[in-house]
Amino acid sequence: MSRVALVTGGGTGIGAAVARRLATEGYAVSVTGRRSGPIEEVAEEIGGLAVVADVGVAADADRAVAETVARFGSLDALVLNAGIGGEGSLLDLDPATFESVFRTNVFGALLVARAAMPQLLERHGAVVTIGSVAGMRAAPESLAYCSSKAALAMLTQCIALDHGPAGVRANCVCPGWVRTPMADGEMDALGLGTREEAYATVTQHVPLRRPSLPEEIAGTVVWLLSSDASYVNGAVLAVDGGHTMVDVGTLAFGRVA
Repeated sequence: MSRVALVTGGGTGIGAAVARRLATEGYAVSVTGRRSGPIEEVAEEIGGLAVVADVGVAADADRAVAETVARFGSLDALVLNAGIGGEGSLLDLDPATFESVFRTNVFGALLVARAAMPQLLERHGAVVTIGSVAGMRAAPESLAYCSSKAALAMLTQCIALDHGPAGVRANCVCPGWVRTPMADGEMDALGLGTREEAYATVTQHVPLRRPSLPEEIAGTVVWLLSSDASYVNGAVLAVDGGHTMVDVGTLAFGRVA
């Protein structure tokens, strides 16, 4: 029987790259998203299943898992990638925006994981959540997003602790800047010249001096789902080119070759 994976937010960016990589590794893949066009395009490309669903709605989360199992017979791997941004600091952030970000980024992950867990327990499966370096380090005007990604990392570790004894692993991947449509939009909004100039500016203190590609994040995700990572559980793994290891306050004292 083929291994089966469900990828939330699988229509673009990291989610689409993960879905494609899983398909090349022999998985049958189901992708979810709120917009039918992108997920249907990815599903057609990889011979998978597209499920239009808002993961922050319990009935949609349950249906996404149910339709995946009905189509492919089981579920071995769950990638919780669906997420949205939300700008603003404490005094200017609309509380409704904060609630909306948490509904997708945290509550949506919880709902899909809960719906999938019986299948994952049966198959000794694995979960990977897509966090962010924003959940590890504070960013300006990003109260909702940073808080949600920090919460997602702890949600992942709680799943790892509670269900590890039954053979289900859960890990969180935290990318830095990744060339996705969402990040492209943020670069364009910065007003720092061209998009390439903006990416160069925001990664100027990242040791690798560039953003990652979605495929690079996908490679880490697929490794964590594989038997090669069979003893990796509860990890919060930065895949960020060295972003989070840098002490920015000391950079003025160093020379870079």
